Amino acid sequence: MESALFSPYTIKNVTLKNRIVMAPMCMYSSHDEDGKLQDWHYTHYVSRAVGQVGLIMVEATAVTPQGRISPQDLGIWSDDHVPGLKKLVEMIKANGSKSSIQIAHAGRKATVTGDIVAPSAIAFNESYKTPKELTNNEIKETIAAFKAGARRAKEAGFDIIEIHGAHGYLINEFLSPLSNKREDEYGGSSENRYRFLEEVIEAIKEVWDGPLFVRVSANDYTEGGLIPADYVQYAKRMKDQGVDLIDVSSGAVVPAKIDAYPGYQVSFADKIRNEANIPTGAVGLITKAVQAEEILKNSRADLIFIARELLRDPYWPRTAAKELGVSIDSPKQYERGWL
Repeated sequence: MESALFSPYTIKNVTLKNRIVMAPMCMYSSHDEDGKLQDWHYTHYVSRAVGQVGLIMVEATAVTPQGRISPQDLGIWSDDHVPGLKKLVEMIKANGSKSSIQIAHAGRKATVTGDIVAPSAIAFNESYKTPKELTNNEIKETIAAFKAGARRAKEAGFDIIEIHGAHGYLINEFLSPLSNKREDEYGGSSENRYRFLEEVIEAIKEVWDGPLFVRVSANDYTEGGLIPADYVQYAKRMKDQGVDLIDVSSGAVVPAKIDAYPGYQVSFADKIRNEANIPTGAVGLITKAVQAEEILKNSRADLIFIARELLRDPYWPRTAAKELGVSIDSPKQYERGWL
C-alpha cells in the first residue's frame, strides 16, 4: 500500500523525508550544570537520525538559567552554547534527518536553586517552591530571552524551532486561568492570557523566518481550566501570527488525573487541525505504524511525534516500515543487516 507515514512533508523551505518526528524528551544529562551538550546527547540524537527518523527535535532547551526544568537541562541562554549545538545539527543532517530544537522556560516548575518565576505567585503543588510573580519588566526580559534563543538556534543551523507552550511550563502558565491570576494586560481575559505567547512569537519572528512550531497542552483536565475548544481559538491566533504547526499534547499545568490510553491525545490534534485549519502533530502513546497511518490518512494530524517508543527502539522507522509492508532506505553501513 502507499504509506502516508513514509511520504515527504514540506513546511516552508524544509522538506522532511517522512512524517516521523522524534518528540522532545528531557535527558537530564548536562552534568556540569552549564547547559552544554555532553557526549550522551550526540549518541542519543544521532542514533535516531541513523534510524531514519524524518525530524529530530532536541529536548526542552532553556532560554534562561532560571528557566531550566532541572539543573541538568540543556541551555540556549548563552552564545557559548552555539558551537555544541552546531556540531549536533551537522551530525543529524549528515545522517539524512532534519533538525529542530524546542526552546523553553519552566516557570513555576523549575527545580533550580534560587528564585523561580511565574505569571502568579502560586506553587504547582506542595512539593514545588512558590514562584515570584513576574514584573512587567521581567516579562519583557523573558521575551527577549526567547528571541535570543531563537537567534542562537538559527546560528546553530536548526531547520525548525518549536516554542514550548505545554506541560505547565511558563507559557502554558500564562495561557491557563488555573495558573494565571494576573489583573494586568497579561491576565484575566483569554486575549490577555494569550499576550505573553503572542509577544514571544512576534519577537522570534524578528530573527527567524523558518518553520515555527508551538507545543500546547490542549486540555487542563480540571474544572475551570482550558479545554480543546479554547485551544482551537488560540491556534487560530497562532496561525494568524505565522505559526506553521501546532504540536498537540495535554495536561500538566496543574496536578490532575489523566486517563492515558493509546492515542489519547489524537482527538485534540484532530480538532485543532480541522477547526483552526492549521497543521498539527499528534503525540501520546503512539507506538504502532498502523496507528500512525490511521491518524494521517484520516486527516487527524500531519506529523507523528514518537517519544518513548523511540527510547525503546532507535530504529522504529524500520520497524514501522516492516509493519506496513513498505521498504525504506537504510544507512549504507547497515545494508547487509537492514532487511
